[in-house]
Amino acid sequence: MRDAAVRSHSPFNVLVLFLALHYIGYMEQMLEESGVEFDVEPGGAMSVAAERRRGRSAVSNEAGRFEAERRHLFDDGWGTLEELPPFKTTVQVEKPKRIITRNTSPDIAFDRSINPYRGCEHGCAYCFARPTHAYMGLSAGLDFESQLFVKPNAARLLERELAAPGYQAKTIAIGTNTDPYQPIEKRYRIMREILEVLDRANHPVAIVTKSALVCRDIDILSGMAERGLAKVALSVTTLDGRLARRMEPRVASPMRRLEAIRQLKEAGIPAAVMVAPIIPGLNDDEIEAILDAAALAGASEAGYIMLRLPLEVADIFKEWLLENYPDRYRRVMSTIRSMREGKDNDATFGRRMRGSGPYAWMIGRRFEVAAKRLGLTGRRLKLRTDLFSPPAPDGVQLALF
Repeated sequence: MRDAAVRSHSPFNVLVLFLALHYIGYMEQMLEESGVEFDVEPGGAMSVAAERRRGRSAVSNEAGRFEAERRHLFDDGWGTLEELPPFKTTVQVEKPKRIITRNTSPDIAFDRSINPYRGCEHGCAYCFARPTHAYMGLSAGLDFESQLFVKPNAARLLERELAAPGYQAKTIAIGTNTDPYQPIEKRYRIMREILEVLDRANHPVAIVTKSALVCRDIDILSGMAERGLAKVALSVTTLDGRLARRMEPRVASPMRRLEAIRQLKEAGIPAAVMVAPIIPGLNDDEIEAILDAAALAGASEAGYIMLRLPLEVADIFKEWLLENYPDRYRRVMSTIRSMREGKDNDATFGRRMRGSGPYAWMIGRRFEVAAKRLGLTGRRLKLRTDLFSPPAPDGVQLALF
């Protein structure tokens, strides 16, 4: 990248190049002196120009981990990099054979979930679901935010699976991998179709989202909540609008999410707040403020998750951190590693959600004290399963009388 830039002989360009290299050298020296390795190179091989990724959080678009080939961007002297178009959201159709995903993880509260979409336009820099895009041969970086997959047959598949002989109703979690109320839901309305199926079958559902679009479906959710079949959790990462805009570029503002909690509460729908993820050095000082604001809005439960950096997410987050908050890189990453056995991520069951060590313990006690003071119970509301009524199987003649 440096060699390519030297080809320009304009005095102005030479000055800009000198200042840029001086700044990069200064940052490298600062991080080396701090004891934290400079393990992500700013402006890496697949770094994308800021003009092409406006409204996105990922800085690069590295090939998926299963790909046999790697791509490298370089300036060949003809200025072709400047001609590349910006990343635009594209949507492809995915037709899975099943829509309910099962899991046996011992540290999560559900054993089944639904994801109406693959990829997420919200584009949160820290999203732990990014690595799933590698299964489609795509990047966990900008591809995850811009190349989305929609499952238009989700409601029909769900109805068929609920009607299967021997199906036992348990709460279905929605929003555990990608947000069901991301912007394209306004057009495709797949989440609403899923709720209509669950409503007719009296099947319990728990929703996690960062979007105020959930309020569109209050008419369905309120009726389900009356029967003890629905609850919603809004994830609020920060109350700082500037930080939210950088870290979660296409998510509803923090105030809109708090307003959504208020509307859900007024409609009789149990609403919770998730302070997630907690990122040391960025939003860890806001735990009490977020809980205060959520309780005032009407939240009845609260939970938290520490930042997780599995697989490609580690490099994507560190690239974002270096671009937006280079002065905090040392503190953020060293504290994360203090909770993760000296690594960027620790996937061990029982530790992956909350971390371990003194800092993780302190965060847990702060959250516990604040939640108790505000009456935000840590015990999850248990939804009813005894009302479940399986849909009629495909091809079965319904009774006429």
